[in-house]
Amino acid sequence: MPYDRIDELPDSVRNHLPNKAQHIYKEAFNHAWEEYADQDDREATAHKVAWSAVKKKYRKSGEKWVEK
Repeated sequence: MPYDRIDELPDSVRNHLPNKAQHIYKEAFNHAWEEYADQDDREATAHKVAWSAVKKKYRKSGEKWVEK
């Protein structure tokens, strides 16, 4: 289920990531959703890819995510 808007993202993403990081997550998730269309674990894979994309530009500092 690709996301059209960031307000559709899971609470675990919306409540913890800065707005810019949420956009990165959404775009990466949607791309992975299309890329892994034939896999049974499509959604889980897309979420892993999305978190990986966020972690390339952001790091967790205490309880907050900050740009690297």
